[in-house]
Amino acid sequence: MVLVCIMGATPMRNIVLSALIASAFAMSAEASCIGSGSFQSCTDLNGNSYTINRYGNSMHMDGYNSETGSSWSQDSYRMGNTTQTHGYDADGNSWNMQQQRLGNTTFYSGTDSDGNFFSGSCSQFGCN
Repeated sequence: MVLVCIMGATPMRNIVLSALIASAFAMSAEASCIGSGSFQSCTDLNGNSYTINRYGNSMHMDGYNSETGSSWSQDSYRMGNTTQTHGYDADGNSWNMQQQRLGNTTFYSGTDSDGNFFSGSCSQFGCN
Protein backbone atom coordinates (compact mmCIF):
# COMPACT_ATOMS: atom_id res chain seq x y z
CA MET A 1 0.00 0.00 0.00
CA VAL A 2 2.92 2.35 -0.71
CA LEU A 3 0.85 4.54 -3.05
CA VAL A 4 -0.93 6.16 -0.11
CA CYS A 5 2.14 8.32 0.47
CA ILE A 6 1.71 9.97 -2.95
CA MET A 7 -1.64 11.48 -2.07
CA GLY A 8 -2.01 15.11 -1.13
CA ALA A 9 -0.06 16.89 -3.84
CA THR A 10 -3.07 18.03 -5.88
CA PRO A 11 -6.82 17.44 -5.60
CA MET A 12 -6.87 15.59 -8.93
CA ARG A 13 -4.04 13.33 -7.90
CA ASN A 14 -5.99 12.56 -4.72
CA ILE A 15 -8.92 11.39 -6.84
CA VAL A 16 -6.72 9.40 -9.18
CA LEU A 17 -4.75 7.70 -6.48
CA SER A 18 -7.76 7.17 -4.26
CA ALA A 19 -9.35 5.34 -7.14
CA LEU A 20 -6.23 3.30 -7.78
CA ILE A 21 -5.97 2.35 -4.16
CA ALA A 22 -9.65 1.51 -4.05
CA SER A 23 -9.21 -0.74 -7.07
CA ALA A 24 -6.22 -2.50 -5.58
CA PHE A 25 -7.86 -2.92 -2.20
CA ALA A 26 -11.50 -3.12 -3.21
CA MET A 27 -12.78 -3.74 0.28
CA SER A 28 -11.35 -1.09 2.56
CA ALA A 29 -12.34 -0.27 6.12
CA GLU A 30 -14.01 2.93 4.91
CA ALA A 31 -16.02 1.53 2.00
CA SER A 32 -18.68 -1.11 1.74
CA CYS A 33 -18.58 -3.15 -1.48
CA ILE A 34 -20.83 -5.77 -3.00
CA GLY A 35 -20.20 -7.91 -6.04
CA SER A 36 -17.63 -10.34 -7.33
CA GLY A 37 -14.01 -10.16 -8.41
CA SER A 38 -15.00 -8.92 -11.86
CA PHE A 39 -17.65 -6.36 -10.83
CA GLN A 40 -18.06 -4.45 -7.60
CA SER A 41 -20.18 -1.55 -6.45
CA CYS A 42 -18.87 0.38 -3.44
CA THR A 43 -20.08 3.19 -1.17
CA ASP A 44 -17.98 4.95 1.45
CA LEU A 45 -19.05 6.45 4.78
CA ASN A 46 -19.65 9.86 3.12
CA GLY A 47 -22.07 8.44 0.53
CA ASN A 48 -19.60 8.59 -2.36
CA SER A 49 -19.84 5.62 -4.67
CA TYR A 50 -17.88 3.90 -7.39
CA THR A 51 -18.14 0.83 -9.56
CA ILE A 52 -15.25 -1.37 -10.62
CA ASN A 53 -15.29 -3.59 -13.71
CA ARG A 54 -12.29 -5.92 -14.07
CA TYR A 55 -11.52 -7.99 -17.15
CA GLY A 56 -8.14 -9.64 -17.56
CA ASN A 57 -5.42 -7.04 -17.07
CA SER A 58 -7.87 -4.16 -17.57
CA MET A 59 -10.09 -2.25 -15.19
CA HIS A 60 -12.75 0.45 -15.63
CA MET A 61 -14.01 2.59 -12.76
CA ASP A 62 -16.82 5.14 -12.53
CA GLY A 63 -17.13 7.29 -9.43
CA TYR A 64 -19.66 9.69 -7.96
CA ASN A 65 -19.03 12.38 -5.33
CA SER A 66 -22.18 12.73 -3.23
CA GLU A 67 -21.13 16.12 -1.81
CA THR A 68 -20.63 17.84 -5.18
CA GLY A 69 -22.80 15.66 -7.41
CA SER A 70 -19.86 15.22 -9.79
CA SER A 71 -18.70 12.08 -11.54
CA TRP A 72 -15.34 10.80 -12.76
CA SER A 73 -14.02 7.77 -14.61
CA GLN A 74 -10.77 5.96 -15.27
CA ASP A 75 -9.40 3.02 -17.21
CA SER A 76 -6.27 1.07 -16.31
CA TYR A 77 -4.29 -1.55 -18.16
CA ARG A 78 -1.52 -3.60 -16.57
CA MET A 79 1.22 -5.27 -18.56
CA GLY A 80 3.94 -6.94 -16.51
CA ASN A 81 5.21 -4.44 -13.93
CA THR A 82 3.73 -1.39 -15.71
CA THR A 83 0.25 0.07 -15.34
CA GLN A 84 -1.14 2.73 -17.69
CA THR A 85 -4.11 4.70 -16.36
CA HIS A 86 -6.13 7.45 -17.98
CA GLY A 87 -9.35 9.08 -17.00
CA TYR A 88 -11.62 12.10 -16.88
CA ASP A 89 -12.33 14.37 -13.95
CA ALA A 90 -15.71 15.84 -13.05
CA ASP A 91 -15.25 18.64 -15.62
CA GLY A 92 -14.42 16.24 -18.45
CA ASN A 93 -10.71 17.07 -18.42
CA SER A 94 -8.44 14.13 -19.16
CA TRP A 95 -5.44 12.95 -17.15
CA ASN A 96 -3.01 10.07 -17.41
CA MET A 97 -0.48 8.25 -15.29
CA GLN A 98 2.06 5.48 -15.75
CA GLN A 99 3.31 3.40 -12.85
CA GLN A 100 6.21 1.00 -12.99
CA ARG A 101 7.27 -1.26 -10.15
CA LEU A 102 10.95 -2.15 -9.94
CA GLY A 103 11.81 -4.23 -6.91
CA ASN A 104 10.32 -2.51 -3.85
CA THR A 105 9.97 0.86 -5.58
CA THR A 106 7.08 2.20 -7.65
CA PHE A 107 7.91 5.00 -10.09
CA TYR A 108 5.05 7.11 -11.40
CA SER A 109 4.59 9.97 -13.85
CA GLY A 110 1.78 11.58 -15.73
CA THR A 111 -0.22 14.66 -16.54
CA ASP A 112 -3.00 15.87 -14.25
CA SER A 113 -6.34 17.22 -15.45
CA ASP A 114 -4.92 20.77 -15.56
CA GLY A 115 -2.16 19.67 -17.95
CA ASN A 116 0.60 19.71 -15.30
CA PHE A 117 3.30 17.04 -15.39
CA PHE A 118 4.04 15.13 -12.18
CA SER A 119 6.42 12.33 -11.30
CA GLY A 120 8.00 10.63 -8.31
CA SER A 121 8.57 7.34 -6.63
CA CYS A 122 7.53 5.44 -3.52
CA SER A 123 9.19 2.64 -1.63
CA GLN A 124 8.83 1.08 1.78
CA PHE A 125 10.81 4.08 3.11
CA GLY A 126 8.40 6.76 1.83
CA CYS A 127 7.78 8.85 -1.26
CA ASN A 128 9.46 11.73 -3.04
